[in-house]
Amino acid sequence: MNKTKSGHRKSYFWLVYPVFILKMFLFYWQTDMLDMMSVYEAPLLTVFFLIVVFEVCSIGRGKGSRYAFYLIYTVITILMFADAAYSSYFGKYISVNQIYQIASLGQIAGDGNVIGASVSPGCLLTLVDYPMVIFLYKRRMREKKPLLSLEMKQFVLRLGSAVAVIVAAVCLWFYYGCNPQNLRSVQKVNHIEFFTYHTNDILVNVIGKLQRKNVDEEKILQTMKETVPESSGENYKGIAKGRNLILIQTESFNDFVIGNTYNGQELTPNLNQLLKEDTFYFDHFYSTTGVGNTADAEFSVLNSLYPNDERECYRMYVDNTYQGLPWMLRNEGYEALAFHGYVKTFWNRNEAYKNQGFEHYYSQEELDMTEVSGFGLTDKEMFRQAVDILKTRQQPFFSFMITLTNHIPYELDTDLASLELRSDDKGTTFGNFLQTVRYTDEAFGELIEYLKENDMYDNTMIVIYGDHQGMNKETPLVKQKMSMYLGKEYDYDEMLNVPLIIHIPGMGENHTIGTVGGQVDVMPTIANLMDLDITQPYVFGHDLLNADEGFVAQISYVGEGSFITDDNNMLFVIGKDGTVENGRVLNLLNGESMNLNISLCQKYSDRARTLLETCKEVLDFNLIANYVTH
Repeated sequence: MNKTKSGHRKSYFWLVYPVFILKMFLFYWQTDMLDMMSVYEAPLLTVFFLIVVFEVCSIGRGKGSRYAFYLIYTVITILMFADAAYSSYFGKYISVNQIYQIASLGQIAGDGNVIGASVSPGCLLTLVDYPMVIFLYKRRMREKKPLLSLEMKQFVLRLGSAVAVIVAAVCLWFYYGCNPQNLRSVQKVNHIEFFTYHTNDILVNVIGKLQRKNVDEEKILQTMKETVPESSGENYKGIAKGRNLILIQTESFNDFVIGNTYNGQELTPNLNQLLKEDTFYFDHFYSTTGVGNTADAEFSVLNSLYPNDERECYRMYVDNTYQGLPWMLRNEGYEALAFHGYVKTFWNRNEAYKNQGFEHYYSQEELDMTEVSGFGLTDKEMFRQAVDILKTRQQPFFSFMITLTNHIPYELDTDLASLELRSDDKGTTFGNFLQTVRYTDEAFGELIEYLKENDMYDNTMIVIYGDHQGMNKETPLVKQKMSMYLGKEYDYDEMLNVPLIIHIPGMGENHTIGTVGGQVDVMPTIANLMDLDITQPYVFGHDLLNADEGFVAQISYVGEGSFITDDNNMLFVIGKDGTVENGRVLNLLNGESMNLNISLCQKYSDRARTLLETCKEVLDFNLIANYVTH
C-alpha cells in the first residue's frame, strides 16, 4: 500500500510540475514575452502560483476542493488562451476592459475568416496541458488517505493566503506609485507576469475606478501647454473656407501602397494622380488608435483627442460633450452627415454620433445594398449613393465617409477584382489585401468623377486618411510576405504609417510634407485650412501645415510610453515590460534599428504617457462641456 502510494506520489511529482513548466513556456512564447524576462522573475513566479493553486486544492478530498480546482484551472487556462490570442494581434495581454467590447468584437468575429486572418493559431498551444493536468489531479484525488495532516493543511492554507496578499500588495505598491526606488523588477513583473498583471489590471480598472479623485483643470491646462506640440504661423489659413468638406476614413490602409507597384501594376493609380496637383500629402502620418481601432481613429480625427487603452471611446465616453469638426462646421452653417455601408450599431456609432454632432447617419439600414462584398456595401456603391444624397442637400456640407471593402479578411468577389496576383499570393492575406486596396483606389477615382458630374468637385475639399494598418507584423506569415515585398524587415515604422491626403481643387500647389503627425492632428489642420474657430482648450493635436515639431504618442500595438518624433526621425517602441531600457528605436527614414539613447527616450516616453493620461482625465471628467453651449 505504502509502496503504491509512494509510487503514485512520485509519478505526480515528475509529471504535473513539468507540465506547469511547459504551460508557462508555451504561454510566454506565444505572447512574445520570453525576451523580456530573466529566469528568476516572471516564469518562476508563474510556475510557483500554478503549484500553489494545485497544492491548495489538493488538501481535502471533498467535492468542494475538486470543483474549486476545476473552476480555477479552467479560468486560468481560458485567460491564458485569451491573452495569447489577443497578444498575437495587439501585442499585449487582454484587459478586464475588453469585456465591454464583446458586442462589437462579436460583430467582427461573426465571419470566422476574420479570426483566422488576425489571430495566430499557435495560441491554441496554451490549451494542450489542460486535459493532462485534469487527469493527473483526478488520479491524485483518488487516494483514500488525505495527503496532509490538519496542521499541514492549515500551513498550506496560510501559505496560499500569504501569497495572495503579497501579490496584491506588490500590485498596489506599483499602481499607487509606492515604488520610490522605481524598481524595474517590480515594474516588469506587473507588466508581463500572468497572475500579477491580471491582479493589477483588476485593481486598476475595477477597484481604482471606485476611488475617483477631484480634477485640477488649471494643472491639466498647464500640463497640456508643456506637452502638446505647438504650431506657429498662419500658412494656408482659410484657403478652403466656405467649401464643402468630404472627410474619408479609409479602412486598413497602409501608406506603403501609395506610389507603389505590384507585379508591374500600380496599386493606387487614382490616389497617385491626385497627389500630382492641388494636394498636401503627409508621408509621415501615423495611426493613434486605442483598443477601439477604427472607431478610435475617427474619434481622434474628429475631436483631436487621444483614445485610451481601456475601451473604445464611442462606448466609454458616449455621453460626453464634444466640440469637434461636426459641431465646429455646424456653427458655420454646415450640415453634418455620416456614411458607412455596415450596420448602424457597429462600434455603437448610432448612439455616439449624436453627441459627436452628426445630424444624420446613413448606414446599411438606409442605403440600398445593391452590391455587397466582404462585410457590407462596396466602397464604389457607398460613394455613388452618398453623392446622390449630397447633391440633394443644401451646401456647404460636411460629409464623413468610412470605407469598408478593405476590411480584414479582405474578401472581394472575383468579378470586382482587377489586380493580377502571382500564383503564390492568391488566397493569402497579403494578396487579398492588395486586391481590396486596388478596388478601394478605383472607388476613389469614381468618387472624383461623381463629384465632377454633379458640379460639386470644384467647391469641395477632400481629406483622405487611413484608420490603421492592414498588414499586422504580429502575424508571422504576413510579416514574411511584407518583408519580401518591401525588401526590408516589415516593422512598426511601416505598420503604423498610414496616409493623410488633403486635396483642394484649384489650390495650384502640391506638397509632400514629412512632418511627423497623427490622427490627433487632423482636426486642427482642417480648422486652419477652413478658418474655423476652436473655442475650447482641450485640443491634443496641432496644425501640421505650421508645425514647430512633429510628435505623437502611441497606444495600441506598441504600448503606452511609445512615441514617434521628428527628433532624429525616431519611432520608439517601449519594452513589453514597460521599461525604456528594454525598448528599441527605429529610424523613420529607412526602418533600421538605432542606438537607444535612454535619457532622450525616457524624456519623450514620459511626455507620451503624460499626453495620454491628461487626455484621459479630460474625457473622464467631461471637461469640454465647460466650454460648450450647444
